[in-house]
Amino acid sequence: MADKTPPKQPNNAPFATRIDPIKEGLSREQVHFIRQVELEQWKKKAQKLRTRNVVTGLAIGALVMGIYGYTFYSVSQERIMDEIDEEAKRARMQGPKTGAN
Repeated sequence: MADKTPPKQPNNAPFATRIDPIKEGLSREQVHFIRQVELEQWKKKAQKLRTRNVVTGLAIGALVMGIYGYTFYSVSQERIMDEIDEEAKRARMQGPKTGAN
């Protein structure tokens, strides 16, 4: 069943305590170390954001290029249809006339 042993007492190690640099007087080495850690954390986050920004930019660029390409394609199709209509009109005008006039 469940273990009946009492929970272990926390170790009073100073390495995991939170400190407020404004309230507590810190040595130069401690402030320097804190800044180094903050810089490393910022670099990690910046790399993730940069990757996301690149992926988002590529996706938006692909979408824009797709719309641009489709627009050219559809406009060229319209021109072909207009040319076919013009040819059909010319053929009707030049073709043999049937009917009683």
